[in-house]
Amino acid sequence: MARILLIRAIITIPCVTRKVMNHFIFADPVKCIGCYTCMAACSLAHEQQGLLSRPRLEVMRHGNGTAPVSCRHCEDMPCAKVCPVNAITATGHSVHINESNCIGCKLCGLACPFGAITPAADRPAGHPEVYEHYVPEEELADAPGSNYSMPHFLAWNVGRRTVAVKCDLCSFRPRPACVEACPTMALRLVDEQTLAELQNSKRVAALELEKHDDNAAPAAITMSGVQHA
Repeated sequence: MARILLIRAIITIPCVTRKVMNHFIFADPVKCIGCYTCMAACSLAHEQQGLLSRPRLEVMRHGNGTAPVSCRHCEDMPCAKVCPVNAITATGHSVHINESNCIGCKLCGLACPFGAITPAADRPAGHPEVYEHYVPEEELADAPGSNYSMPHFLAWNVGRRTVAVKCDLCSFRPRPACVEACPTMALRLVDEQTLAELQNSKRVAALELEKHDDNAAPAAITMSGVQHA
């Protein structure tokens, strides 16, 4: 009886929400197949806008599972608190980096609790692919480039300006490119509607628990919906 009263109390608790919540991309590791399609779509979408082509998310592997990691658009914005030039600001429902104002100090990447901010640099505009008088890089002892295997925060290249890049939710498109390109629909834009659907799923699961006896296996609530044991 006490359990039933508790479940009913949970259902009737009013939902207190902020007037504005930050949106972010949720990755379901159960659905992710590690195909890197999301990274390719992100790179292409930003390159077409004249922005750095480096993907704003990165597929990570842990054991046999994979899932892309991207900016969570934290409401307390620890990255913005350490930026010395105020290049990181909250805009609408997300957190953005002004790549033109960024000085490449990398402090935001160190402050990010999710490791979702990466230093990146592209070849400068008008930079020729091949010079008239070619000199092998190994002979340029006074201006070497960093090895490709070197961590991003330690990498450097002469003649390239490094700035911080992270997920911007493809603010220049109707929907994030990664969400549209994912073949297994493992990526989902989390907004007010998504949270409302999740809250409704929790209510349904609570009602199902009320109908079952104490020996019934509980239902698990995930971002993908209700899953029964």
